[in-house]
Amino acid sequence: MTAPSLFDPSSLSRRSLLRAGAVAASAAALGGVIPSVLAAPAPAALKPIRLAWNTGAVCGAPIVVAQKNGFFAKHGLDVEYVNFAGSTEQLLEAIATGKADAGHGMALRWLKPLEQGFDVKIATGVHGGCMRLLTPKAGGVTDIKQLRGKVVGISDLASPAKHFFSILLAKDGIDPNTEVEWRVYPGDLLGVAVDKGEAQAIAHWDPVAYQFLKSGNLVEIASNLSGEYANRVCCVVGVRNTLLRDDKPAVQALVRALLEAQDYSAHNPAEAAKAYQEYAPKASLEDLTAQLSSHTHHHHPQGNDIRREVAQYAEALKSVKVFKPTTDTAKFAERVTTDVFG
Repeated sequence: MTAPSLFDPSSLSRRSLLRAGAVAASAAALGGVIPSVLAAPAPAALKPIRLAWNTGAVCGAPIVVAQKNGFFAKHGLDVEYVNFAGSTEQLLEAIATGKADAGHGMALRWLKPLEQGFDVKIATGVHGGCMRLLTPKAGGVTDIKQLRGKVVGISDLASPAKHFFSILLAKDGIDPNTEVEWRVYPGDLLGVAVDKGEAQAIAHWDPVAYQFLKSGNLVEIASNLSGEYANRVCCVVGVRNTLLRDDKPAVQALVRALLEAQDYSAHNPAEAAKAYQEYAPKASLEDLTAQLSSHTHHHHPQGNDIRREVAQYAEALKSVKVFKPTTDTAKFAERVTTDVFG
């Protein structure tokens, strides 16, 4: 990216302009050579940052907005994308070891690996929404309470959708580990599993879940914005701890730029969709806009707020046996989050 010029003529005082004119007049007498002191100062160098994210995730559209709308440059950053579609453990290792400086991902995908001690800190939440629990229209299941004894299709056993809807099931008195069968299918074939009657519900995230919903054969009976989770974060941004220690202003700049882009996307979902569409060429602008509008890109907790939400998730994960019952969730949240502006 090219840095905008930092030379702003409007910032010069009248005295400075008069002095400049006098020097210019003197230079003219010397053959038109203007001393270098009058040249515009060189633009400040932008700080390079490598940001890892899955470019296939439509909820990451604000990252593209931050680049194309100049929010990164505005905050002094030259951001390079690292398209990452590997496992969460690989992503966190890439951040911790300096292959990337920061990364974007789902909180419920990150928390268990972070418990293992990766040198990565969650710097901010970025939005809520994007996970959906779908059932066939003709299947008779219209409420999550009706999933006792049923099969739910998921993409993998560490799926954040499995974790989240296990939490909801537990709140409704259903043991998600013994009273529901979780069956793994490739993400894009989850709809086929339901069509064949092999599963009575599927739990997944956008854009795939949205496309299943749009097919008209499925209905949404819950999402990660249901009930008390309406104002709970889904995706987060984590940063390399050494970057946080060595260059906290760069981390602050990154967070400011990303949150500016989140707010822009919340108020202008169609523009955010247009910015992102090159990463989803088969999706219509209408579909991308609908998905972004259904997410809560205005919800991006930081500091004590993200720490509290992480602790709440960790406590809920204890109830479904993802975290050990002895885990001190307050200490865990303190360890894996950071107050960037504190």
